[in-house]
Amino acid sequence: MGLPQITQPLFPITIPSTGHKTQFRPFTVKEEKILLVAQESQDQEQLILAITQVLNNCVENIDVEKLAMFDIEYILLKIRGQSVNNIISFTVQDPETEEKVELSFDINDIEVKFSENHNKVIEISDDYSLVMRYSTINELKYLATLPEDKASDGLFKVMIECIDQLIEGEDTVYDLSDFTTDEVTNFIDSLSSSTINKIKEFFETVPALRIECPYTNNKGEEKKFVVEGLQSFFI
Repeated sequence: MGLPQITQPLFPITIPSTGHKTQFRPFTVKEEKILLVAQESQDQEQLILAITQVLNNCVENIDVEKLAMFDIEYILLKIRGQSVNNIISFTVQDPETEEKVELSFDINDIEVKFSENHNKVIEISDDYSLVMRYSTINELKYLATLPEDKASDGLFKVMIECIDQLIEGEDTVYDLSDFTTDEVTNFIDSLSSSTINKIKEFFETVPALRIECPYTNNKGEEKKFVVEGLQSFFI
């Protein structure tokens, strides 16, 4: 007779970018090994593949490759909280005194922060507007493969690829994915610099996971260590 399979409990979760409700289970030893091996490799591509595999294993009814990066960060932390401990403790070095400081934060205190200035719809004119989408793990994977001297070009390419739709009037919608690269490039080249600046502002105000850990160094100075993004999972 074979060994029984242990059933893991399910926990509800809401995807921040869409409001979609689903369920996840905690990590098993299998997933912890996948993440540990990837983290120890210090290889960005391997880490991205590991994250994709773990989320596909643990979360129901999602397409990981369509999730915004802040969705992925949020889900990973929530799974970690149910799998290990909701308190993350770590050590940092004060940049001024070089002393070691013990810090911690509660995963349950972390939420995705949406800026008041953030908007996925960018007006080009009275007749046209753009609808943006959030960058995904595929874009992160692409940027991880680029050499340093190509990083700026890569970031601009990702920025353009995150233009999802062009809306004309009230009911005409163009999906940019339906057009060729040359057609999209010609369209982008026709945009004004003010529109490009609005696109940049969209990325600068993208929702993010962020928590500030205050501490006082040995000079009595009040400082704070900011934890954000995937850093909060792997510290």
